[in-house]
Amino acid sequence: MIISLAQFQRRKESSAPSAEDPSPAHRPGVMARCRRWSDPAAVALATLLIAWRASTLGQWIVDDAAITFAYARSIDEGLGPVQQPGADPVEGYSNPNWLVLLLIGRKLGLFDHGTLLGVSDLVLYPKALALLCTAGVLACVAVAARAVLPGRAWAVTLLTGGVLAANLSYVAWSFSGLENPLYALTAAATGALLVRGAVRGALPRPAVAATAGALALLAALTRPDGAVLAAAYPVTVLLFLRRDGLVRAVRAVALSCGMFALPYAAFLLWRRATFGLWVPNTAVAKAQKAPRIGQLASTGELLTYGGWALALIGAACVGVALARPGPARRALAALLVPLALTLFAYGVLGRDWMALYRFATPVWVLAAMALALAVGAVWHAERPRARVLIGCALAGALLLSVTGQAAQDRRFVQRPTLSMCFVAERYGHTFNAYAAYLGLRDATVALPDLGGTLLTSRLRVVDVAGLTDRRVAEAYAAADTSDLRDYVLNEVRPELLHVHAAWTAKSGLTTPRLAAAGYVPLYREGNGGDFVRADAVRDPARITALRERVRPALDDMVAQMRPAGCGPTLRAGEGSPA
Repeated sequence: MIISLAQFQRRKESSAPSAEDPSPAHRPGVMARCRRWSDPAAVALATLLIAWRASTLGQWIVDDAAITFAYARSIDEGLGPVQQPGADPVEGYSNPNWLVLLLIGRKLGLFDHGTLLGVSDLVLYPKALALLCTAGVLACVAVAARAVLPGRAWAVTLLTGGVLAANLSYVAWSFSGLENPLYALTAAATGALLVRGAVRGALPRPAVAATAGALALLAALTRPDGAVLAAAYPVTVLLFLRRDGLVRAVRAVALSCGMFALPYAAFLLWRRATFGLWVPNTAVAKAQKAPRIGQLASTGELLTYGGWALALIGAACVGVALARPGPARRALAALLVPLALTLFAYGVLGRDWMALYRFATPVWVLAAMALALAVGAVWHAERPRARVLIGCALAGALLLSVTGQAAQDRRFVQRPTLSMCFVAERYGHTFNAYAAYLGLRDATVALPDLGGTLLTSRLRVVDVAGLTDRRVAEAYAAADTSDLRDYVLNEVRPELLHVHAAWTAKSGLTTPRLAAAGYVPLYREGNGGDFVRADAVRDPARITALRERVRPALDDMVAQMRPAGCGPTLRAGEGSPA
């Protein structure tokens, strides 16, 4: 018996495959390594695809972002949260977390110091942050996908990246210098956390609850409307609530709400003590009203821009996945909660004058994530013939989406929303030159385009848009333009002033009213232009001479509205005057 067993063992060993067998089936280490690196490779590839799309916008940074840049400079230089030296503290920004990242960059010498790789760090640093946040968004997608489709998370990640890269609204506003990419990251992280918790039955765990509250806090301190994500975890827990887990669920929700509410309440108390308001001054200036049901209809614009065919395919795949028991059903049910909340937040926000749906960034991220997960789940469950149909339908829908957006996207790329570099040149350097030529010392300028102006102006700046001026903001909130005009023309009495387009009517600073207050034009621009208070200039002949001198340069500048670049730095007195 012993001999027989020994012979059997020798036969078994001789028939076992050699360690040198080159067959892939006998190289589990190679396959494991491929699987291990497939998801990071998909994240990297999708990030590069989005970065390539963003490169079509060149060095564009939207001017509103430069307002936060100016506050970062003031705080870092020890002046406090003011728009420029000597100004009163006013919360003229609404993105504290993004401001902190800019401050860190300035402390490290990476931001507002000069050039990096031959590009102004005012452009490169925020775009680098956006790239890191984009990679983080796609990493969150991969994490969520692994909970549902462990072997195909890379495909879900690539599909999400492709959909986002095709969407210029997501790409442009993520790389605009604003806080959008950080907000998108918090939304994606919230979605991934809820998906993993729902699939693994781990939603009531304290770690998940605390993380959900912390992410909601991060979102709320990144953008005011980000506070809506504080409801994502409680609603999702309620969605999966079972009677035997009621007590545990209540404790988890209380922990999550506490993690959000207590620090956020402390922040609100600090805001009240520092600025005298419970909301940022920007919210007062924009006169945000209580939401109306009719405003939710604006979400239909997103479906039109994103493409109805793509939306219908996504909805169909989500419906099929929800109808089938399994992890995909739980994952999508959880993911639809933050998507619905961010869509609701977009609907109730006031209409934004900037192109390409600036406030929709988290909606695009969560919608693309849901689409990719649903398509992946249905693809995995279907037979080859159905997979071919799904693939063809998806490719056709993506093509229709891209072509449907093409004209609108082309217009934006050719003339993107108000550039920081243009504002710095048109209003910062130009009004510096006005003041110097006319001999105006310690002068004040009132105008509505602020970011680039604050970075470059030697003058005291009054914000006609009200974002950084409490009195102007309160006048807009009360719909009292007479109070605004009285404040600007009789109290401030700026030596220089500019209004144009919608700001002329909105502020009431029309040409006849300015003339009655003693202002004369230096440069006409549509229904407004550049004005100087005549009694502030000792030699009236210099006003006439200045008009002739600046017109050719300003005509060309206003027509282009897109300078090639900002130069290495934007500081008061630097750059070429008009």
